[in-house]
Amino acid sequence: MRRRIKRLSSQILLAQLVILTASMAIGFALFAQTARSNLDADYQARAAAIAQTFAGIPAIQTCISTGGPDCAATVQNLASQTANRTGAAYVVTIDRNRIRHSHPNPALIGKQVSEPLVAQDGRVHLGINSGSTGVTAAARVPLFAPASTTIVGEVSVGIRESSVSRELLAQLPSYAVWFALVLAIGTLASFGLASLLKRRTFGLELDEIARLLQEREATLHGIREGVIAIDPAGRITVVNDEAQRLLRLPEGARGRYLEDVLVATPVRDALSGTTAVKDAIVVTDDDVLVVNRMPVTLAGRPHGAVVTLQDRTEVTGLTRELDGERSFTESIRAQQHEFANRMHAVSGLLELGRIEEAKQYLDEIRGTTADLDSTLRTHIGAPMIVGLLLGKAAEANERGIELVISPDTDLGEAPGRVQALTTVLGNLIDNAFDALATTPGARRVTVSVIESSDAITVRVSDNGPGVPNGDLPRIFENGYTTKHGSLERHSGLGLSLVHRTVTKLGGTISVSCDHGATFEVVLPRVPTAAEAVR
Repeated sequence: MRRRIKRLSSQILLAQLVILTASMAIGFALFAQTARSNLDADYQARAAAIAQTFAGIPAIQTCISTGGPDCAATVQNLASQTANRTGAAYVVTIDRNRIRHSHPNPALIGKQVSEPLVAQDGRVHLGINSGSTGVTAAARVPLFAPASTTIVGEVSVGIRESSVSRELLAQLPSYAVWFALVLAIGTLASFGLASLLKRRTFGLELDEIARLLQEREATLHGIREGVIAIDPAGRITVVNDEAQRLLRLPEGARGRYLEDVLVATPVRDALSGTTAVKDAIVVTDDDVLVVNRMPVTLAGRPHGAVVTLQDRTEVTGLTRELDGERSFTESIRAQQHEFANRMHAVSGLLELGRIEEAKQYLDEIRGTTADLDSTLRTHIGAPMIVGLLLGKAAEANERGIELVISPDTDLGEAPGRVQALTTVLGNLIDNAFDALATTPGARRVTVSVIESSDAITVRVSDNGPGVPNGDLPRIFENGYTTKHGSLERHSGLGLSLVHRTVTKLGGTISVSCDHGATFEVVLPRVPTAAEAVR
């Protein structure tokens, strides 16, 4: 029994029954009191009608105004007959000297009343009277002389309150039936409401709902993924701390529209769409995010969507570093493969006894490798950039592309923002290599890195097909690519990363198409510690 009462539906039903019962009881008591007041007023009006009728009898008017030998008996007899016929408790006649001429107690006839005559003002007076005959609904009316407006006395008539109570008790059962019917209807409505609430809460009790809410809040704010729930109108209904951090949402974002808290960016487009989004890469000013959007449909009607956000910034950085290491590994592998081929050629020449030709071949090989290494070390002092370009040169050689370091290249040992420079240079060279993948004939990529006192300028050119004019406004958008086939799988992110990095550092990026494509990036230079001291 106690377990049943603990149920949410049982508590709601019990509370409503208590409220309904108390309300009905109070209402019934107030109604009974009102009915009693109305009955009192009715009986007082009835007493007034009896008194006015009695006061209008000519014999009564004559006896009280002039008197006579038989007047005492006449007034008493008429009063007694009137009281018996009407059910009044008493009919009392009083003259101007306050002497009683009729009374249910004969001993009081001829006696003077103590209170003054209230009907001398010519009006009817109603009220509840407590006298020798008990509590009555009484009325006092003036008694006039025959054919005159002269007041010669007063007639007082009272009806016992017990009669009023009997009539009230006779009426209350019918009213009680109606109140009970209303209570029964309210009980059924309360039961229906309790059942509806139970279905709406999936049969969960109050403590279970509270525990689920606590677990939901703990889960939402404890996971390392950003979670946002959006209703069909585009308002944010749920947002956890990680989503607020990743999207830089203001405080109080819950309940507001997306367009009010997010500027027009690819992130907002992914959040506010109507279709499902799976593992979409979105680049913001500070982070690289993986966005998943799942529309929610209940009972065939849309109920918004749930969006999850994963921070891939560190993973993307590690991926870039891994790509550099992979590029370096591929360079070593290519060099090893090429070295083996060259050793086989030298071994063959020596076996044939062509020593001079072998020496010439070795000098030629040493000159080609030494030229590239010497060019890089002469023009570039930063070891990380040298390593990157050596790896890209090996990759270019393997893909049949000529990588040329522009003679105007000039970069110091510590140019500042080396990580950003590596990201920009590596992605632009990779983009140029991919652009030349389907280009026939001689393929060439020219790289120029120039460091000045206030900026670092990176220029990467290729002799490929260039960028179509219609694609120029969108090439830096996240996920947008003009590549097809096997090159499309990892495309759409490199130029977006470059654009984000350059914009974040306050630089500029431009592209021109003249016999190929040329990307030029200008990064503001960070003074070194020695320069800052000077």
